[in-house]
Amino acid sequence: MARSRRESAAWMREMGLKTLSARPMTSLPQKEHSIYPYFLRGKRVRYPNQVWASDITYLKLDTGYVYLVAIMDLYSRKVSSWNIFQ
Repeated sequence: MARSRRESAAWMREMGLKTLSARPMTSLPQKEHSIYPYFLRGKRVRYPNQVWASDITYLKLDTGYVYLVAIMDLYSRKVSSWNIFQ
């Protein structure tokens, strides 16, 4: 596991991997977009299966894109389930 940003960058150079360029100002909120409340603020996760989270991301392949979906248990921080869709 990489211990620093420099080590990660060195590994990526060695393997010939490149990041997708970041789009400018993607983290700034827009006035016309709704802001939703964070319901877990101040809550304490005390036991397994109390709170789950999901994540969807896409992976670019030579033939197109595939989507990776993961369901995680926030108590144990382990992936409960995952699937790849085309």
